[in-house]
Amino acid sequence: MNKFIELIGRILLGHIFLLAGINKIDAYHGTQGYMDAMGVPGSLLPLVIALEIGAGLAVIVGFKTRWAAYALAAFTLVSALIFHSNFADQMQTIMFMKNLSITGGLLLLTVHSSGVLSLDSKLKA
Repeated sequence: MNKFIELIGRILLGHIFLLAGINKIDAYHGTQGYMDAMGVPGSLLPLVIALEIGAGLAVIVGFKTRWAAYALAAFTLVSALIFHSNFADQMQTIMFMKNLSITGGLLLLTVHSSGVLSLDSKLKA
């Protein structure tokens, strides 16, 4: 039963990044403008998209899971600090706490790895 819970956990952690990356492609110019307005160069957007889609998929399938989780944890924490630190706005506070929670889940994944139902496990065998 635990192997399925590990798989479901990876899917739930990874899918938010996968979908966010895909949505950024669809709303490229708006996202780029938002990044610029927040003081982050919009020229970094292709790297953000690549990280979210690539590392999100890596977490889902369990490939190089620890590295992907470390990268996403750092990205998520930095994103919280840059984009969701207006604590006078209740929604931004909630988004900040959501990012912290996701970061915590990703850090747990770096310790416990991807589990039996993963590419990492299959490649070790």
